[in-house]
Amino acid sequence: MSLPGQRFLALDVFRGMTICLMIIVNTPGNEATTYAPLLHASWHGFTPTDLVFPSFMFAVGNALSFVMRKWEFMSTSKVVGKILKRSALIFLLGFLMYWFPFFKYNEQHQLVLSPFSETRVFGVLQRIAIAYMLAALMLYFFKTRATVIITAIILLLYKPVLMMFGDLTLTGNAVLKLDTWLLGVKHLYMGEGLPFDPEGLLSTLPSIGNVVAGFVAGKYIQERGKTYEGLAKLMIAGFGLFIVAYWWNLGFPINKKLWTSTFVLHTVGLDCMILACIIYVVDFLGRTKGTYFFQVFGKNPLFIYLLSEIGVIILWMIPVNGVPLFQWLYKNIFEYAGAYFGSFLFAVSWMLFCWLVGLILDKRKIYVRV
Repeated sequence: MSLPGQRFLALDVFRGMTICLMIIVNTPGNEATTYAPLLHASWHGFTPTDLVFPSFMFAVGNALSFVMRKWEFMSTSKVVGKILKRSALIFLLGFLMYWFPFFKYNEQHQLVLSPFSETRVFGVLQRIAIAYMLAALMLYFFKTRATVIITAIILLLYKPVLMMFGDLTLTGNAVLKLDTWLLGVKHLYMGEGLPFDPEGLLSTLPSIGNVVAGFVAGKYIQERGKTYEGLAKLMIAGFGLFIVAYWWNLGFPINKKLWTSTFVLHTVGLDCMILACIIYVVDFLGRTKGTYFFQVFGKNPLFIYLLSEIGVIILWMIPVNGVPLFQWLYKNIFEYAGAYFGSFLFAVSWMLFCWLVGLILDKRKIYVRV
């Protein structure tokens, strides 16, 4: 049994690796010349990039397994207040990130407030906020066993719900229909060639499974993760979920943008196996050289993620010789390394810049918490 307040380096490294990869896949110098593994699957299917976001949610569950031990000594009202406050702040930060820079030029070249009516409502942080809130409340009130059962029921019912109110196509799915009815098309993500939000409200429900699985894994690791038996069981559990996902994929395709139940099992299985490998290297072999690089990301994950996203928006806003600074940097520096490799170098360089900011914060013991 772990002691209260004990840190698990492997979990910190896992969380840091997730943030590091998230920045790289989100900020290519030129999306048209991005290596295929660094792109999301167009619809059904899976690429390495599709693992990043669910791994972030899995890491949220890991962190929750540590926090819940502190909640045992607090009143119910205080715990619920903390959960709701944190969820609301994360959701608001995600919304403000999409609204940023809050102003734009109209057709008369006048600076006006960007209308709320055209701002995306759901997104990455918003999904994390909702899934965290529901998972945390269930785990606090119903405990682990009941929460796992409820989560399994959600995953089993998700396909029947999708088929009852639509199909599994981009234009006819129930996720799109619910978001369109609830918010209208102008509040949705426009990057799919039509209004469709891959972080829609309905598809957020199965994503609770990634948070709950992260919690269960985190709790298990604290209790048995530093034994060979515990490590073997974590690896076997991950491989078992991986096999089930591919078997179920025959009737319910793995699809990140719909966040299908098979996608949940597939990504949770991979995360468990990856985490088991990290534990083996870090804790069993004692090879910790280089882990501090990822710890920097893991100590300020939310701040560094926001910095990476808002920083890119600012680079697109600054004009240099008639083009945005983002494009100017790619064309005049990174593209000389080749269209594809240059795009990749740009993403890595931006990731390293964000890491440097995180390093400065860590050296000054500044940690942004929500």
